[in-house]
Amino acid sequence: MRIAQIAPLHEAVPPRLYGGTERVVSFLTEELVVAGHDVTLFASGDSETGAKLHPVWPRALRLDQSIRDAVAPHMLLMEAVHRQAADFDVLHFHMDYWPFSLFSRQPTPFVTTLHGRLDLPELQPVFTTFPRVPVVSISNAQRRPLPQANYAATVHHGLPENLLTPHDVAPSYLAFLGRIAPEKRPDRAIRIARAAGIPLKIAAKVDRADQEYFDTLIKPMLSGGGVEMIGEIGDRDKAGFLSGALGLLMPIDWPEPFGLVMIEAIACGTPVIAFNRGSVPEIVEEGLTGFIVEDEVSAIAAVSRLDTLSRQAVRRRFEERFTARRMAEDYLRCFRALGVAEKSVLRVVK
Repeated sequence: MRIAQIAPLHEAVPPRLYGGTERVVSFLTEELVVAGHDVTLFASGDSETGAKLHPVWPRALRLDQSIRDAVAPHMLLMEAVHRQAADFDVLHFHMDYWPFSLFSRQPTPFVTTLHGRLDLPELQPVFTTFPRVPVVSISNAQRRPLPQANYAATVHHGLPENLLTPHDVAPSYLAFLGRIAPEKRPDRAIRIARAAGIPLKIAAKVDRADQEYFDTLIKPMLSGGGVEMIGEIGDRDKAGFLSGALGLLMPIDWPEPFGLVMIEAIACGTPVIAFNRGSVPEIVEEGLTGFIVEDEVSAIAAVSRLDTLSRQAVRRRFEERFTARRMAEDYLRCFRALGVAEKSVLRVVK
């Protein structure tokens, strides 16, 4: 099958550090290549892939301080894909509603994976205007605000099976991983850890938009002791960081569309304590891979039960549910359901 994977240009594929969408695009692209498909990745020029790379912009926009209008490079991206659309059997976008109008007016089948939150009121008229455009949700919970969208499938994210594996270390702290932002609620994580009497390590980035939140609310909380701010980390450091944690705290306060950090922890055999928001009940299995809680009091109680869970069982559930190969197979089924014909011979991967 001739497949175009189209990524946003904000981060490289894969991203150097933080970047959930681009990381998933990379995992999927490489699995499709391994499966024998003819894949072209439209992305920034500093991306790395086993597929054919079509560099639309020289480098990731987040790393290019000269960029003042991020829309302009993305307009070039849409045009580049459109001019080559006839060369592919299917176009797979990871750019929300960007392709809806232009690509509804051409014959090559296309589908868009929705990676973000859908509970924004301005999205309602967009999806009502394009009721036939096929989209993929990354959790069933993500669909709730937009029931009128044309969902072709729900495909949970996956990771390469051996990207993150358990390390043989003695867990000794609680972990918070990802991004410092109001909706991620690192303040809750700090209070939960302190109330439980266990050290907390925070491996997270601070975006420019969230700097004031960090400076005014989170930074003063760090001086109370028991909390270590590590900063942003990449895949190379995640396995050791997560393996050393008794559990991952995910005290979110928003309708999380997926939450890649949850399956990163599960891949390391580390259980997750997550607030019951968005996709959490689809990812965390109560009493098996972690605990789903409603508030800080129940989260503190859950910390004391972490040692009742088998870290080996947590890892097994990752292998059964959240590998990149499973994700790729789900997307291939989705492509075929769209009527995409396979024109290349696949080699069997054992």
